[in-house]
Amino acid sequence: MSAHRRTLVRLARPVYFELLAGVAAGIINMVWVARLGGDAVAAVAVATNVENLLLGVVLLAGSGTTVLVARARGADDPGAVRAAVRGGTALCALLVPPVALGGYLLREPLAALLLGGPDRPAHALAAAYFAISLPGTAVFFATNVLDGILKGAGDTRTPMRLAFLANGLILVLDPLLIHAYGVPGAALATVIGRTVALAAGLLVLRRDALLKAARAARPALPTAAALRRTAATGLPMSVDFTVRMAGALALVSVVARLGVTEIAAYGIATKAMYVATMAFYAVRQAAAIHTAHLLGALGAPGASPRPGARGTEERKAVARQALVLAAGLGTTAAVLLFLGAGPVMRAFGAEPAVAGAGTLFLRCLGPYLLLLACCIGVAGVFEGSGAGPYLARITVVGVLVQLPLAYALSGLGLAGICLAMTLAAAAQCAALGLLHRRGTGTQKEPDRAFSRSG
Repeated sequence: MSAHRRTLVRLARPVYFELLAGVAAGIINMVWVARLGGDAVAAVAVATNVENLLLGVVLLAGSGTTVLVARARGADDPGAVRAAVRGGTALCALLVPPVALGGYLLREPLAALLLGGPDRPAHALAAAYFAISLPGTAVFFATNVLDGILKGAGDTRTPMRLAFLANGLILVLDPLLIHAYGVPGAALATVIGRTVALAAGLLVLRRDALLKAARAARPALPTAAALRRTAATGLPMSVDFTVRMAGALALVSVVARLGVTEIAAYGIATKAMYVATMAFYAVRQAAAIHTAHLLGALGAPGASPRPGARGTEERKAVARQALVLAAGLGTTAAVLLFLGAGPVMRAFGAEPAVAGAGTLFLRCLGPYLLLLACCIGVAGVFEGSGAGPYLARITVVGVLVQLPLAYALSGLGLAGICLAMTLAAAAQCAALGLLHRRGTGTQKEPDRAFSRSG
């Protein structure tokens, strides 16, 4: 195993378990909420989807901070590390008030938009959940940026441990607070768990050697300039995630045209698929961190990476190892889901018709999972090297290709939906391969912001 692949595995493994812990806690949360009835389940499910969309907003700060801290660490430039941390923190502080306060004030209209008018029981429950969860996004956003700082510093284990702490507390508090307060109790348990984890994370930050050295250094950029650079670096990742989420929601509406059986089967199958795709995203984060660190080491301290031919070769070497690792994970996921499709559907208690449709869908997913794994894994190299804008454009085009294809092929049932997903993933892989061969990956838009303010 090459040195690059060993580094990717070391960074990716904790990220995967961090993501898995969050999904497991969410599932168990829904199990407790389900005891309150269908309206409660609908309210919490909708609120959770809103939070997933808000994750795209905070990625603007979190992902940008990760890349810039990793690059400054590679350049061994404490001043650049401090500027990256200040930029991410300032951007987070800018994003929190409109989301937390604005969301709280608009909780009733938001619930009405998503669940119908106030005459529906689920509307009141969702509004009550939003009254706690939306102000709680201040903690959610701060935790995301804190994780970004630690990951940029090369520490992916601490975010994993903080995720275990937060989700462990949520699992303990859920039954107690849901029993006492109903649906709002679920939101309260989540906010409390995250708050404790955030406090623990802040203590870790104070002890980190890299960040200690950065606190003693003069920032390489003023706070306003650092904020702009963080936003410019994180924007493509934010757009990429948000477009993927929007595309997934739109695809659900296409599947819904097929009937209740198909939408139920698709819903269960995608939950099983998420266990695999989280591994792909773990590779993506690891590749972004490792690439940014390498290019920072090859560039001038305090400046954008201009590593020339050597940097291009290093970036391509990381891309090759990320591709090998992601392809292996995609193949493994495809085989496991093909062999275990029936038991997976039955484990969710699916009715025979739903289980049959879901089993077929899972067994058709093999090519899609392999292509998706390669696309997502290699995308991390483009993030870390500053080619995020190209990546975001490819994602937008992929979603725009997938939806019409899914509509056109929906006559084939869930197999047609799977074929549309596979063709769209193949198109994105081809576009990424073209970028890789051209050697595209130098930081452009964020560096212009840097040079203007430097």
